[in-house]
Amino acid sequence: MSDPSSYSYPSPLAGYENAPPLPDDRADDGKSFLNPQTGVLSSAYERFVEPLDNGRRGGFDVHIYYLAHNAEQAAYAAALWERIRREFPELRIYRLFDRPVGPHPVPMFEVNLLSPAQFGAFVPWLAIWRGPLSALIHPNTVEDGVPPAEVAARNHSQRAIWMGERYPIDLGLFRRFGAAQAAAAPAAAVPGAGAGAGAADQEGKPLSS
Repeated sequence: MSDPSSYSYPSPLAGYENAPPLPDDRADDGKSFLNPQTGVLSSAYERFVEPLDNGRRGGFDVHIYYLAHNAEQAAYAAALWERIRREFPELRIYRLFDRPVGPHPVPMFEVNLLSPAQFGAFVPWLAIWRGPLSALIHPNTVEDGVPPAEVAARNHSQRAIWMGERYPIDLGLFRRFGAAQAAAAPAAAVPGAGAGAGAADQEGKPLSS
């Protein structure tokens, strides 16, 4: 799933095909280029670019990992969890797990980023304050016609952003979850069928994905 050559990509210049050539003029530092000004900021400052989720789920999840058997990391994770709740009360933050959960191989806690402004403030802050911990920052996308399990696997691999050491994500969980959803679909019309399974949240994604 993480092989970039497995996917097709739209041209980054879509919509700019007839734009005039860019100037070669340099800025005052003599190295960077002067860019033509339009007087209008990119809409990406205000709204996540499609197909990122601009709805209730938010465009990005941040999973902050620690090693449970490492007392220093466990204490730092608990302190960081508290600090985020106090300094960023507008962010959505979940419980501090003391064991692996979902596709995550070690304990972690999750923070959701609901806007470009939140992403722009929190990610640079986390680059400094994550300390000895690692963080997975993955997008949440809305892609009609693509199986949700495939979308989730790609967002946790080929599209993922890492801070610190990478951990091996159990991408097979998404495939297994998708197969279980497909198998349960015929029973969905039966009242109470599948209730209490606890395998997914209200959006149909594996818990803590």
